[in-house]
Amino acid sequence: MVGPIVRRMQWRLGPVTVNLSERRADTGRRIPESAPPEDPPRPGGLARARRLVLEVARFGVVGGSGVAVNFLVFNLLLHGLKWWPTPATVLASCVAMATNYVGFRFFAYRDRASRTRRQIVLFFVFSGLGVAMETVLFYAGYHGLGMDGPYGSNIAKAASIVLASAFRFLVYRTWVFQHDGRRS
Repeated sequence: MVGPIVRRMQWRLGPVTVNLSERRADTGRRIPESAPPEDPPRPGGLARARRLVLEVARFGVVGGSGVAVNFLVFNLLLHGLKWWPTPATVLASCVAMATNYVGFRFFAYRDRASRTRRQIVLFFVFSGLGVAMETVLFYAGYHGLGMDGPYGSNIAKAASIVLASAFRFLVYRTWVFQHDGRRS
């Protein structure tokens, strides 16, 4: 509640004077007590573009570390331990997915809605879809295009990561790490 001194104050807002004690504008029109406050002005196009560039950069930092983990585990399993290629790519992607959650939650999207069970479930559901996309794309490159050597397998892996990352960026920012104003 507003104190009595503040209620007696008048504010001059451009050509309209608002008397807080009567909640009337100079037009004589009564302002309802339950009138919702006006929405704050939306940032301009340049500010929105800057925020998007920063968001993409933070996503890239976390994603880049995830890619490094993904490649490290993948090459260790496929070329070091001689695993089959598909299980190696799936496990490498899952390890990277777990490390990425921490990076996204506490770095890239730390200004977004607080951690909830729904957020964690959505992250791992969409990440699982990303792993499936990545695996199918890797399989197509490795087996379908014959990229089965040490260099070819890494090229197929890189291409599959890039394409799956575009999907992940869109769903993480839209559904997983939402701004507080968009939460339902």
